[in-house]
Amino acid sequence: MPGTHRRQNTGIYWLAVGWLEVALTRVLVPRERRAGEHRVAATPETVKRLIGRGCELWVESGAGVAAGFADADYQAAGAQLLDGDSAEAPARWAAADVVLSVQGAALAELEPGLEQLRPGALLIGLLEPHGNTALEETLQQQKLSALALELLPRISRAQSMDVLSSQANVAGYKAVLLAAAALDRYVPMLMTAAGTIQPARALILGAGVAGLQALATARRLGAVVMVSDVRPAAKEQVESLGGRFLEPPQLEQNPAEVGGYAQQATEAFLAAQRQQLADQLAQADMVICTAQVPGRSAPRLIDDAMLAGMRPGAVVVDLAVAQGGNCEGSRPGETVWRHGVQLIGADGLPSSVAHHASALYARNLAALLEHLLSGSPEGGPLTLDLEDPIVSGCLFTHAEGAAASATPERQPVGGAA
Repeated sequence: MPGTHRRQNTGIYWLAVGWLEVALTRVLVPRERRAGEHRVAATPETVKRLIGRGCELWVESGAGVAAGFADADYQAAGAQLLDGDSAEAPARWAAADVVLSVQGAALAELEPGLEQLRPGALLIGLLEPHGNTALEETLQQQKLSALALELLPRISRAQSMDVLSSQANVAGYKAVLLAAAALDRYVPMLMTAAGTIQPARALILGAGVAGLQALATARRLGAVVMVSDVRPAAKEQVESLGGRFLEPPQLEQNPAEVGGYAQQATEAFLAAQRQQLADQLAQADMVICTAQVPGRSAPRLIDDAMLAGMRPGAVVVDLAVAQGGNCEGSRPGETVWRHGVQLIGADGLPSSVAHHASALYARNLAALLEHLLSGSPEGGPLTLDLEDPIVSGCLFTHAEGAAASATPERQPVGGAA
């Protein structure tokens, strides 16, 4: 019989010359364990895509329901469903070569099935790698390899795998919608029989991926938008989207850009920037804070005195709240009032747009896994090429037990997500 056919649930293919055993890469996609996390690490689209690359997909029942992907959709795409409470679950975990997750650090802490993984298996997800020695030790003890997606290098070859950018895009969009919904006035200019309503003024702090998407969304809603960023080079991008760029303070040493992120600013620069922002904040109706520094605390850009100078009813959405916040007084997952200003601590916005956030995240993971498969021996097991800058850049632990966590020299520095 000409062509290539696979026996159900096996790694044996029928070729024109007979039966040939090939090592399939067995990929397991569990339900997320962190409370409030609605995303999923694979969608029916990426399941079909990975099966086409010779992978065998197991998806835990209910893994995609919160993101709008039914179990039947995964089955139709070629995945096999796994009941996480069934007697066969430990065996499926033990057979897995790769585990795809969103909140990988929470999975490692809360999922007992992870203990069943064989030495040499690979965990891919958001691992909160900076300073996470407890997770590193756990994975090393089990001799598991792990790729922390937060450490993925921002190089052209890895753009299709960049989960931080795809999820920051979602966060920037949703942040503006939250601010507009909480605002006590219209966003666009309106001309009515009762008179003209002036457009809302928005201030975006940080012109990274989240900041630029916030700018684009606010402009679509009709706001007048000002954008502040430590990098003068961001001016062209801001103006191309219809924003007005605030030139950063001119000091002897201004932050530059390293590895796709703005470099961490000095305290002297931040003080000068806060002084510059005070006038803009006094006029702003909504403020979106996006400035983050991977592995470090977020820069404090708005202090209590600056909040006191804002008009009552203004709204601040702080996307950096989980890293300490750009705005004094913001709290993760909470909305608080300070000097008549609403502070929204928005630490999980991508999960609130779970369907499209999952679609983008899953495509990022599929691109990364396809890259790993392309570097593995044909017909052989999945291997990690430690000379590959994509692999070495995000390698958190290696199956041989050697620590591969983010050292200060390898940490990307500075900037808005």
